[in-house]
Amino acid sequence: MPWPEALRNVRAFVFDLDGTLYQGEHALPGAVATVRALQQAGYAVCFATNTTSKSRRQLVEKLRRLGFEASADRVFSPPALAGAFLRAQGASAYLLVPEAALEDFAGVRLDDHHPDYVVVGDLGPAWTFEQLNHAFHLILEHGARLIGLGRTRYWQTDAELQLDAGPFIAALEYATGREAMIFGKPDRRFFEQICAALALPPGQVAMVGDDIRTDVEAAMQAGLRGVLVRTGKFRLSDLEGPVRPDAVVDSVADLRP
Repeated sequence: MPWPEALRNVRAFVFDLDGTLYQGEHALPGAVATVRALQQAGYAVCFATNTTSKSRRQLVEKLRRLGFEASADRVFSPPALAGAFLRAQGASAYLLVPEAALEDFAGVRLDDHHPDYVVVGDLGPAWTFEQLNHAFHLILEHGARLIGLGRTRYWQTDAELQLDAGPFIAALEYATGREAMIFGKPDRRFFEQICAALALPPGQVAMVGDDIRTDVEAAMQAGLRGVLVRTGKFRLSDLEGPVRPDAVVDSVADLRP
């Protein structure tokens, strides 16, 4: 199919991962060929995800294993960015992140009792009331600041939709009255960092994802083009709301040049 007019001046594509390029351990049909064709045609390609279940190194390894050409400097993830921020600040942290993401926080001083920051990612089934309540006390009573690794509400597993980190971050904000510093989508700075790394103005960069709000709306508010794919967590109701993507495609295969 011909490209939408809104993408004619695009020079770079930013792809969400889960639900957009792959589902579980399988690349979606046409995804590998499309990304490869865009790279060969001279478009800059990078990858942006809110997942906290893998380190950036593991994300690069997975992309390569599935057939995508990827490097660490073209993969943007909340744990990697938050880890870099904490190291630069020399700050201590109480980490509520999956074990696999811990390597992105190497060099950060860990403190479960009087940390400078509480960092919240997606613990999935490992979440407990005790963990969330302890984070609440650290923020409200001990003055720790809250870092959220993205605001994604939910994501598509192989079997069903599952809560992501966003609802737990929102719970701590509501309970403490403190606003989280967000590393990841939909924070505007996340998209600005990507555009800076690409050395391109936002209007020449397209964000491609399956989340109408976290991927598409947030990117468009930051000045990027927003492309919604009808895969992953996409639901027909997404097109009935207030967000009007620059383009809606059946899958990333429709973006092959």
